[in-house]
Amino acid sequence: MDYRIEKDSMGQIKVGNDKLWGAQTQRSYENFPQGLATIPYDQIKSLILVKKAAAMVNNKQGKLQNSYKDAIVEACDKILAGGFEDQFPLTVYQTGSGTQTNMNVNEVIAHLANEMLGDSTIHPNDHVNMSQSTNDAFPTAMHITSLRLIKEDLLPEVDGLAEEFYKRAEDFKGIIKTGRTHLQDATPLKLSDEIKTYADLIKRDGDYIRQSAKALEFLAIGGTAVGTGLNTKEGYDRKMAEVLSDITGLDLKADPNKFLQLSSKHGMAKAHGAIKILASDLLKIAEDIRFLSSGPRTGIGELIIPSNEPGSSIMPGKVNPTQVEMLAMICLEVMANDSAITIANSLGQLELNAYMPFILYKMVDSVKILSKGLHSFNIHLVKGLVANEEKIAENLNKSLMLVTALSPHIGYDKASDLAKFAHKNKISLREANAQLAYVTDEEFIKIVDPEKMV
Repeated sequence: MDYRIEKDSMGQIKVGNDKLWGAQTQRSYENFPQGLATIPYDQIKSLILVKKAAAMVNNKQGKLQNSYKDAIVEACDKILAGGFEDQFPLTVYQTGSGTQTNMNVNEVIAHLANEMLGDSTIHPNDHVNMSQSTNDAFPTAMHITSLRLIKEDLLPEVDGLAEEFYKRAEDFKGIIKTGRTHLQDATPLKLSDEIKTYADLIKRDGDYIRQSAKALEFLAIGGTAVGTGLNTKEGYDRKMAEVLSDITGLDLKADPNKFLQLSSKHGMAKAHGAIKILASDLLKIAEDIRFLSSGPRTGIGELIIPSNEPGSSIMPGKVNPTQVEMLAMICLEVMANDSAITIANSLGQLELNAYMPFILYKMVDSVKILSKGLHSFNIHLVKGLVANEEKIAENLNKSLMLVTALSPHIGYDKASDLAKFAHKNKISLREANAQLAYVTDEEFIKIVDPEKMV
């Protein structure tokens, strides 16, 4: 027989002998879509940390005996050490509280703990889930998961990309180029100022993410079913925050309003909102680079991007802005995820938001794809970005908007006439001025000097 009989409050069910979970997980596995969008393993690990902390705090408060605490903590550590990923198969598309995954974690921990004790005395609900409800344990793990990924994965890549843009700005010092507004020629600026703006924008977005992510430091733990803290002892929530801070290295706090943490995913929406802003700014930067590197002969062509791979299956020698396109698609997904999180957060009903696995899944997706996308964009594009100084000079010299410097001397109307005359006759501004004689040639050279215009 390759299965065993497990039972829960609904009766008996067959569970494969190679599975460490129990009856409730098996029912969930059979009742929900399989092999589809499984709960991120980062969330599983965070839930296990919550179970470990709960065993320690319950023991200190006299609710859980020493042998049970030791077995549960050892089981948690064993899972965290790795090799048990296949024991957590449930999909995101389950109950909106995450109950099935919470019980999956409880059952696997109980199974391993009982193996260590050599009996079956540790119960997944009575002992592993002691002083908890899915309604406060799952969102607590959500915050831990999100904070860790933001701090460990995303922010280092944000900082690295900003630093690399600062380096390119330094490389491009002294290069003056035509500016563009409305995708039309405008007055000149320094290329270094344009690139430094990208760096400053990314840096400020990173700072805003850090600030917004502080909302995730407040935990639901201790609220149990509806936020009242039923079945917990006085001070349990604060002790849980302290222990979880110790074992995660994060600055975690027990939220004084547990009703807020259960009924709203405010912290998740706020933190992801800041990530969405980063994505929208990155998309702008990527599209700028797409325009400025277009060509190489019939486009703007002022920036040269690395040639990483062939760009066409039919056009030999073609190079496409593939890193731009990769990052653009990621940014679109992050912005779509933010819309999903925003809507899901608004649909919390009375004392519980029942979209938690979905919100968590979207957050993890955004942080992971954006972290990897930023790394690739930095390594394979920004580090190799080169200024095409010859093309920059050519475009600058052709720009009719240099006439703006003449406007205070000859008036807006004459300056406009000069630009239109030059454009109509396909000549330079200087050549047009020689024919219209608005100022002397010496005055023109002195006034229409791009270096004085930036």
